[in-house]
Amino acid sequence: LLLRKIDSRWKMTCALKIKEVLYQNKSQYQNIFVFKSETYGNVLALDGVIQLTERDECSYQEMVAHVPLKSHPNPERVLVIGGGDGCEIDKDVIEVSKRFLPGVASGFDSSKLNLHIGDGVDFVKSHLNQFDVIITDSSDPIGPAEQLFQLQYFKDLNACLREGGIICSQGESMWLHLDLIKEVMTFNKTIFPVVSYCSFSVPTYPSGVIGIILCSKNANTSFEEPVCQLNEQEADSQNLKYYDTQFHKSAFNLPRFVKKVLCSS
Repeated sequence: LLLRKIDSRWKMTCALKIKEVLYQNKSQYQNIFVFKSETYGNVLALDGVIQLTERDECSYQEMVAHVPLKSHPNPERVLVIGGGDGCEIDKDVIEVSKRFLPGVASGFDSSKLNLHIGDGVDFVKSHLNQFDVIITDSSDPIGPAEQLFQLQYFKDLNACLREGGIICSQGESMWLHLDLIKEVMTFNKTIFPVVSYCSFSVPTYPSGVIGIILCSKNANTSFEEPVCQLNEQEADSQNLKYYDTQFHKSAFNLPRFVKKVLCSS
């Protein structure tokens, strides 16, 4: 039995062989499906679309967190919107993640965490000037998630940040969504003095790569040069599998066709 992740715009599929169905139910918002795969460990799918697997989740999770955090000199207050942690609209996703993806959901045990169940868009609007870093771990810009890729949402994020704050948002694939990436980066340049994009590998995402869009209120921010750099011992102590300082820097080295589009007026 195969579960396919389909990008209808590009007619692409990603198929994993199901070894055992672990959970299947419909929440208030979506169908939640968890299965043990033959080669990628436990897999979470929402409305039939793969969200993460135990085997390759490290690349996305570590990059979406460490790139913005290592680019800020002192990130004391951090907001995560979506991703089943921080501010998540579907409480069932959180409970399922705790049960079947404990490696990903381990942060729920932290004494530093304040968990909010609700709409992240509304949360941002009601919490002005409060966070140093905001990470939006959104699904693709279809349906309810579409507003997380629009100008007003990023204006609200800007207002939610403290002075010198940084945002990081799921930035889609340079192979599939370059026009969308260009659009989002263009309007963000009217809000933030520094806007950048980096890309990295996630095998179970359509096209095998995904990116993140980064914006800073600090005009001196250089995302390509992290202010906090890890040595090997520090990376090992944090159990990092994918992220290190060298890879942080290299992720901003984009192909020529991408740079031409993103740098064009």
